[in-house]
Amino acid sequence: QVQLVESGGGLVQPGGSLRLSCVASGGTFSSYGMGWFRQAPGKEREFVSAISWSGGSTYYADSVKGRFTISRDNTKNTVYLQMNSLKPEDAAVYYCAADSTRWGAVFEYEYDYWGQGTQVTVSS
Repeated sequence: QVQLVESGGGLVQPGGSLRLSCVASGGTFSSYGMGWFRQAPGKEREFVSAISWSGGSTYYADSVKGRFTISRDNTKNTVYLQMNSLKPEDAAVYYCAADSTRWGAVFEYEYDYWGQGTQVTVSS
């Protein structure tokens, strides 16, 4: 059983930056493909980004490409999401997720474990 704990959310002005972290415990972190999703009020949870087991491959939703960067440190059991040039439409609860089968999955059902989420608010 893998436990995931996100942190790093908060209030930021449009154009600002935040770095989210997700620490994993209870499993072999390097054997999981990792992903970030987000859910805004009244909307379905959507895919944001994914990273392969070693971190050598990444994938992004079109809406965040060029602004967000996913990375991981397997020595720290942590995956990160660096978010730059934030827009009001990026405001959401951000979740990290772990996939024991593959990497690069974009659907919720493909992930086995989820964190509790961290709130990101983008407002002036």
